[in-house]
Amino acid sequence: MAVKYALISPTFGRPDEVRDFLLSLSRLDYDFSLVEVILADGTPNDALRPIMASTEADLPFRVQWIHRDFLPVSDARNAAAAAAAAAFLLFFDSDCLIPSDHLSKLDAALKTHPLDCFGGPDAAAPDFSVLQKAISYAMTSFLTTGGIRGKAKSTDVFTPRGFNMGFTTECFHALGGYDESFLCGEDIELSIRARQAGFSVGLIPTLAVFHKRRATLSQFHRQVERFGAARWALAQRHPGQLKPTHLFPAAFLLGIPVAGVLAAMGYAPLVWLYAIYTAAVVVDAAWQSRDARVALLAPIAVFTMHLGYGKGFLKALLGR
Repeated sequence: MAVKYALISPTFGRPDEVRDFLLSLSRLDYDFSLVEVILADGTPNDALRPIMASTEADLPFRVQWIHRDFLPVSDARNAAAAAAAAAFLLFFDSDCLIPSDHLSKLDAALKTHPLDCFGGPDAAAPDFSVLQKAISYAMTSFLTTGGIRGKAKSTDVFTPRGFNMGFTTECFHALGGYDESFLCGEDIELSIRARQAGFSVGLIPTLAVFHKRRATLSQFHRQVERFGAARWALAQRHPGQLKPTHLFPAAFLLGIPVAGVLAAMGYAPLVWLYAIYTAAVVVDAAWQSRDARVALLAPIAVFTMHLGYGKGFLKALLGR
């Protein structure tokens, strides 16, 4: 029987994270004869594979490993795609947990509305920590990212991202895969090329994954700083792709010292704008999470995201 889905993830260390990812795949309610799992790993000295041996022994599928020391993410995904024999290539990040009905929902969605390139949103699982839920809110709320990561209902403007992204194998290879010159933002760049090439690209709203993200605010800050820098690189590669939503974090960052100076001079309109925005985040996070702890931590996660992304964008803009 032909393999239908290749489940692919780049990995680098983080054995606990990779173990949880593989265990979530083992709980898929699907015929595993139609599935192949490929990990493209950059952990030095191939040190991750032996750590995972005991976990692999209990899985209902065989894991195909591709290893090269310090394998970059785009190279990793391309190498795994080249080794796949499936009709569809599904890419995930290793810090994701895949719901048990993921593939059955994908089957139903593609039967109703076939797509060449597709993706779904990310969400926080009920057992995630308060910080993980606050970071998830920061990355997915309409008040912070405008719904561009899958909350928007308009599928024609959705850009699939690498944490939850799929292609027909024909589409992926016709595009030449991920651009290996991109160390970050490579998933968005490939989505843009897919749309420009005339392939059907869209959001499958029911196809959510649980995305753990980074464990600390400082790690989250570094991650979104890379995202901000990548956005400028994407704008240079694909003119016209830079939207007001992408500029908001830089404006947010630059507005803070301006607000302070104006307040010192007796003018506080910008301070009030920041205060109103913070209050709106608290209320919205409380409504979405039904958890006061998440609501109180959400503004910190949101400010961390805007400041990190804005800093990365401005540094790239200035050639740094």
